[in-house]
Amino acid sequence: MPKTALFFGSFNPIHIGHLIIAEYMIENSDIKEIWFVVSPSNPLKKKETLLAEHHRLYMVKLAIENDYRFRACDVEFKLPYPSYTSNTLVYLNELYPKKEFALIMGEDNLENIEKWKNYEFILNNYQIYLYPRIGHDGGKYKNHPNVSFVKAPLIEISATLIRESIRQKKSVKYLLLPEVEKYIDEMGFYKTKQ
Repeated sequence: MPKTALFFGSFNPIHIGHLIIAEYMIENSDIKEIWFVVSPSNPLKKKETLLAEHHRLYMVKLAIENDYRFRACDVEFKLPYPSYTSNTLVYLNELYPKKEFALIMGEDNLENIEKWKNYEFILNNYQIYLYPRIGHDGGKYKNHPNVSFVKAPLIEISATLIRESIRQKKSVKYLLLPEVEKYIDEMGFYKTKQ
């Protein structure tokens, strides 16, 4: 069965690093489509600089609208806060019983997976496609039978860097898709520390 991979994130904002990883995963694994799951809130992250969820979802839609392999997913907007991946997975399986879901995550996330709610359920029931992160190796679960390492390009671009650059009035032209950059500029996002 073709796999639908879930790429969870704040996407604050979505940038070319996210898209490079997503495309590499599709081109170099058995993943057939990727859903970008926009998290309204992350229990392990501070919320201070987080744009409203509908703006982040809209930017994801702008970034991927011309690629049939990608889909923006707002499923977590309908679930109780905070967003727990295990709850989202159960809900998606109920909604789409014929789909085989998998997860895409960086080595840094796998290292911290024990902090996730019901992490053993996730590890034992879903395939995880792991991509490299500088300074990380995936930790003790990297050799778990459900973890597949995909040697995607090392991407050092971060949403934090982009937000900070905008705040300092530096160009981010080649870090974002033009449609996303235009929307951020028109809306005046990230110009001041929130």
